[in-house]
Amino acid sequence: MPSFAHIFPLCTAVLLSLSISACKPTSTAVSNSDTENWSCQSQDTPFSYSACSITAEALIDGRYALKLFWQQPESDEPLLTFDNLLSTLPDDQALSFAANAGMYNKDYAPIGYTMIEGQEVRALNLNEGGGNFHLLPNGVMWWDKSGKVQITESNALDELLKNGEAQPWYATQSGPMLVINNEIHSQFKPDSTSLKIRNGAGVCSDGSIRFVTSEEPVTFYQFAELFKDDLSCPNALFLDGGIASALYAPSIDKQDKKEMGVMIGVVETGIE
Repeated sequence: MPSFAHIFPLCTAVLLSLSISACKPTSTAVSNSDTENWSCQSQDTPFSYSACSITAEALIDGRYALKLFWQQPESDEPLLTFDNLLSTLPDDQALSFAANAGMYNKDYAPIGYTMIEGQEVRALNLNEGGGNFHLLPNGVMWWDKSGKVQITESNALDELLKNGEAQPWYATQSGPMLVINNEIHSQFKPDSTSLKIRNGAGVCSDGSIRFVTSEEPVTFYQFAELFKDDLSCPNALFLDGGIASALYAPSIDKQDKKEMGVMIGVVETGIE
């Protein structure tokens, strides 16, 4: 948000169970997705949420690409909506799923480090301050030209950038980190009463990259626990919450019409 925040036939159930990795809870909705490479499902435990994931291999073989989108082509105007994003895609590309990619200001510009196709849109933000973004440590979801996705704590990424070990092609910074090296953020409390709709992303031990939006208000601790324990993601990043949480996942009938800043999405290429 702005910084100022069914019962299925038995055969269907069996096929679905084969497509879900061991670290996923049981799905309550069938998607029409390419389950060998990516999928979206609706879940009801430990709380109701929607999740889309893609395998690391799918992002490296060239058919699929994870991208950030912000402005209209040849314009400084922000895209704002998934509908506008869809209208700008070439005819040979299809948007598999997408979500909001991080926090933004009143002009829908990102407030954290943002890299789009190798061009730095916003420098790494290591400042202290208020709000969720500055609930340190925060972090960056980034990937290089090879398509390898990582989530790195912001100060650690700063060192990697300085010594040339990290060369992001795309990057989005947000905060707080949810899970850091398999540990829940130290400032999250199990007895917290702050319940919000939340969305985030994780890089998981099975090699998948997962994007999750809660369908009911949850605490930071509950949300982080989902990534760590249920989804087995050693590193996960909060993207945003409340009115800024948005998901485009037509395979499970999720097509939010909200306005947002930078968007993150999986694009399939070579569509005929």
